[in-house]
Amino acid sequence: MNWENKDKDPWGNQGDAPDFDELMKKFSAILGGKKSSSNNGSGGNNSGFTMPTRRIMLYALFGLLVLAGFQSIYIVEEQERAVILRLGKFNEEQQPGLNFKIPVIDQKFEENVTITRRESQSVSMLTKDENIVDVTVSAQYRIANLKDFVLNVKDPENSLKQALDSALRHVVGDFTLDQTLTVGRENIAQEVQERMQAYLNIYSTGLLVQQVNIEKTDPPSAVKDAFDDVVAAREDKERLQNEAERYALSIVPEARGQAQARIREAEGYKLEVVANAEGEVDRFNKLLEEYKKAPIVTRDRLYLDALQSVLSNSTKVMVDVEGGNNLLYLPLDKIMEENKKKGDDDE
Repeated sequence: MNWENKDKDPWGNQGDAPDFDELMKKFSAILGGKKSSSNNGSGGNNSGFTMPTRRIMLYALFGLLVLAGFQSIYIVEEQERAVILRLGKFNEEQQPGLNFKIPVIDQKFEENVTITRRESQSVSMLTKDENIVDVTVSAQYRIANLKDFVLNVKDPENSLKQALDSALRHVVGDFTLDQTLTVGRENIAQEVQERMQAYLNIYSTGLLVQQVNIEKTDPPSAVKDAFDDVVAAREDKERLQNEAERYALSIVPEARGQAQARIREAEGYKLEVVANAEGEVDRFNKLLEEYKKAPIVTRDRLYLDALQSVLSNSTKVMVDVEGGNNLLYLPLDKIMEENKKKGDDDE
């Protein structure tokens, strides 16, 4: 595309860049105005500075102002906070966004207050029962108060290390070696966190302890093998106890069930015997009444019933013959019937 005037841009502006000297003249006029270049017709310059020197000074002053502007305005990120000290004294705590400070006079301290930081230590210490244990502990923390973090303690994170070491030694000193190495680790971590936070609050460090973990507890290397044997023996003891408890849980209910069954059988037998005895008593009383009415007939009837009961359960019969030898009578039908019953019972 061709333009009618090549010296102008498409929007009608001149192609020449603004003259920097003109800008400096305007800047000089703002600062105090420009003095007349002549005095009473003399062509000399009344200023104490030559024109090039004055221009250099203006350039330098303009540059300093621009640099001061860049150093005065800054942005605080969303995760950060900034503390401003003015002439060494606390002035304000600035929030995320565009902020301003006075160069040279103000001092800025900026920290990330959302990130979780971590401190880890491995130390040897004495337990309650005067044994030595190697403990590895880690603490997770963050900055909760940036003003306290900046102003109250020279090195807050070094103070946190010392607080962690002190709290750990104090708490482990209240536990035995066995507790420290086994079941007491969770309680130790909880107490260390509480005591450590109390130390940090005393000195107003602005730090918040979020969690303390006991990562590892070991006996000294010289006795580690012996301690491993003790731990293995303790584990075997617990395993055998668990097996015994499982066996007891399986056998005791079975024994109780058998005992209940025996008790119910005994109670049933008791009821049966009592009922039979009561029935016999009732029958005897009725027989007694009949006997009183007809003694001879009743006695003969009882005799015949007794013989029938005896002979019906016998496989051999002895017959007494007068004037001769006794005769042994074998009821074959009864014998066959009895053998058949025995065979059915065996099956």
